[in-house]
Amino acid sequence: MIERDVSITTKHGSIPSFLVAPSGDGPWPAIVLYMDAPGIREELRNIARRIAKQGYVCVLPDLYHRYGHLRFDIPRRSEGMSAVIKAAYLSLTDANIDEDTAGIIGFLEAQQEVRIGKIGAIGYCMSGRFVSTAARSFPEHFACAASLYGTRLVTDEPNSPHLDLSGIKAEMYYGFGTIDQTTPPDYIKVFTECLDKAGVNYSMDIFEDVDHGYAFVERPVYNAAAAERSYGEIFAMFQRNLR
Repeated sequence: MIERDVSITTKHGSIPSFLVAPSGDGPWPAIVLYMDAPGIREELRNIARRIAKQGYVCVLPDLYHRYGHLRFDIPRRSEGMSAVIKAAYLSLTDANIDEDTAGIIGFLEAQQEVRIGKIGAIGYCMSGRFVSTAARSFPEHFACAASLYGTRLVTDEPNSPHLDLSGIKAEMYYGFGTIDQTTPPDYIKVFTECLDKAGVNYSMDIFEDVDHGYAFVERPVYNAAAAERSYGEIFAMFQRNLR
């Protein structure tokens, strides 16, 4: 594989990003990997590499670029660190991510190894929301997107994503765990009803006795069966829509 650090120009400024592509003849379809709340780390770069091995150019942007250079030592996570992480991700808005996504799309279209056309996305935790709102905001670009244990898809706020899903034209995949306190059963039920009402083309897995973060191999809650089921569904969706 070929990998490099890149800088993506946006309305707000430059986004430090990690890009990885397959070796050999391209061009390749592109996937945007939206980070989770703990931010950029080697675990996410390894996910990007796994995606690239499937035959895609994968870009991992640092969505915290507005705050400087934020990095968290997750194995040593404390209450204080968790408070900083929460403040960082709650400060991001859908409009922020739309601005970033516009720049990311422009960057991808300028890369020689990227096949121009529809792209895909995957997001975890906080970005389970953002892949949904990005797919809604850029329906002409996103052919498919995956959201794993996405938080804040259903809120009491007037801009809650579940209230306006009709603009999503991409095929979507959602994965949840039944013991994830951030996405309780009522949350999943409301969101599913709104997906159906909006006519979104989606599939969903709800895994019994699986917790938040089940797809991250470095977490105590990692669940190999659920993770591999989700990745199997996601890669099949990418294949259908981007190949």
